[in-house]
Amino acid sequence: MKAVRFAEYGGPEVLQLQDVAEPHPGPGQLRIAVRAAGVNPHDWRVREGQFQRIRPIDLPTGVGQDAAGIVDEIGAGVTGIALGDSVFGRGRNTYAEHAVLSSWARLPDGMTFAEAAGYPSVVETALRVLRLVGIEPGQTLLVSGASGGVGSAVLQIARDRGITVIGTAGPTNQDYLRSLGAIPTTYGPGWVERVRRLGPIDAALDLTGAGVLPGLLELTGDPDKIITIADLEASMLGIRFAGVGGPMPEALSAAVDLIARGQLAIPVDRSYPLAAAATAHADSQSGHTRGRRVLLV
Repeated sequence: MKAVRFAEYGGPEVLQLQDVAEPHPGPGQLRIAVRAAGVNPHDWRVREGQFQRIRPIDLPTGVGQDAAGIVDEIGAGVTGIALGDSVFGRGRNTYAEHAVLSSWARLPDGMTFAEAAGYPSVVETALRVLRLVGIEPGQTLLVSGASGGVGSAVLQIARDRGITVIGTAGPTNQDYLRSLGAIPTTYGPGWVERVRRLGPIDAALDLTGAGVLPGLLELTGDPDKIITIADLEASMLGIRFAGVGGPMPEALSAAVDLIARGQLAIPVDRSYPLAAAATAHADSQSGHTRGRRVLLV
């Protein structure tokens, strides 16, 4: 089968589409014929080697965590699912024609594979950071870098919980943030004062790692009220880095519920063929995303 792999850490150019042996599911897993794979910032951070000190990996390796597709093999002990079912979830090396998933849910009615592939990791991350930052209904949350996949999920989940959100994004994404229920403002010089004029901040999330942590500290006055998923130097300021994933089955169940109630919709900003994974990574790293980027298989 075809799969995207890399043999050394580096830029997008290290990604190569290669012929590899097909994977097979172990107990408690299933395999899908991949129809779409989500492109996450985590994927290119692994490719760059940002996590090699804390989570070393053997090279060469595949890429990707999120995917949607059709079940074509079922591991021992798996029940409630059948060959031919359409599912989405998280696994390993999902930039491929076939991938093994360790957590999954059925595709929501009316959802395409491309749309579904963008949900697993971003919803899990959104739920986790909202829990860790301790924001409550009636309070105000600041989200820095609010228009990407995780930000899109955070804004909608917070809205569903009665939390007011102020979100920063580029000038072209202000209406998008507003459509998700947030109070938008732009990043760049003067952003701290622009946020301050919108009201007091109870907690804050940094989703892009754009050097905003000192400003978030200034606005919240407390490092315990800030969570980052992107700034690896956060500990120097006493701020928590929430880079480790939480329980995916619960996140997928929550995603299905929110989608069914019409409270969560994450658009596909752009899709790419599997062979263009390097371009997808370069675009993801450039930012300015509105929703999700996915690879189509």
